[in-house]
Amino acid sequence: MLATRTTLRRGAAAAAALPLLIGAVASCGYGSESKDDDKVAPVAKGEKLSAATVKLGYFPNLTHATALVGEQEGILQKELGGTQIQSTTFNAGPSEIEALNAGSIDIGFIGPSPAINGFTKSKGKNLRIVAGSASGGVKLVVNPKKIKTLDDLKGKKIATPQVGNTQDVAFLNWIAEKGWKADAQSGKGDVSVVRTDNKITPDAYKSGSIDGAWVPEPTASRLVKQGAKVLLDESTLWPDKKFVITHIIVSQKFLKDHPDVVEAVVRGSVKTNAWINANPDRAKVSANAKLKALTGKDLPADIIDPAWQSIQFIDDPLASTLQAQADHAVKAGLLKEPDLKGIYDLRQLNKVLKAESKPEVADAGLGVK
Repeated sequence: MLATRTTLRRGAAAAAALPLLIGAVASCGYGSESKDDDKVAPVAKGEKLSAATVKLGYFPNLTHATALVGEQEGILQKELGGTQIQSTTFNAGPSEIEALNAGSIDIGFIGPSPAINGFTKSKGKNLRIVAGSASGGVKLVVNPKKIKTLDDLKGKKIATPQVGNTQDVAFLNWIAEKGWKADAQSGKGDVSVVRTDNKITPDAYKSGSIDGAWVPEPTASRLVKQGAKVLLDESTLWPDKKFVITHIIVSQKFLKDHPDVVEAVVRGSVKTNAWINANPDRAKVSANAKLKALTGKDLPADIIDPAWQSIQFIDDPLASTLQAQADHAVKAGLLKEPDLKGIYDLRQLNKVLKAESKPEVADAGLGVK
């Protein structure tokens, strides 16, 4: 089911592009250029909730497949009844946070770094994380002719999406744990960290200007198609091989004014994840169809198949891994010690999970009281 696209003002987008402490590119990484979708969504059916519309934001990325499939299959709209979805797509976390702050969107799918940055810059007053969405989907891929083992990375040039974004922080932390040094701002050190937009990383690899990349899907699989080799899956570095790559945020004002709408979106997300996990092949086709509708291009099988397999679609926002990612950013010198207490409000998610006979999830002590 296609949804109406709203257009953000250029001024807001330009402001959002300014460097932030962390997450200057959405942690979810790869995304084609945003554009308006002139196709109008079908009229919502059923009883309206407390809001006539809900403005939803997300990325045209596989790591945002909960939103892609939820819209494509009509699962989100079904839960909202007569409350109409209006969607906007983004390519960078800061622009989505800017839109949330401006009221251009009410609810968004986003990565951990921009959520942390947005929450701390507003002194904890602009957003709440209300549910999880996806885990994983990040890999270290390298030129196998130059790099055969992890130790071979020393002295090589490895790309990350942008200084301070989620993959950049993860790679800097990995370098530090190896006992190597790299300056967080310049990227210079025992390993050269080359900040490269995911859209041009494949060309940079092809030209030989980088020797590998620590990147999200489907960029990693694009590089593999060019001959790169997966040397490390980031999930292997985390407990239970899970870490947050996408979760759902909502503006605190919208949550206060329209808790029933937020609950409906959360319920739709939970049901979408259940459908994805029960029907992985159909869900992959659905996500790809939505990507084509949004960007004009779908992903070929040799890219989407391996990329899809590395992403887990989950309801748990994995709060403990969010705190760990913040700690890594502080350790790298990219973020001052943040106070993340109150960043989560999982009451509606746990209500939905209980109704679905699923176990409740924890907020790692970072939830509202």
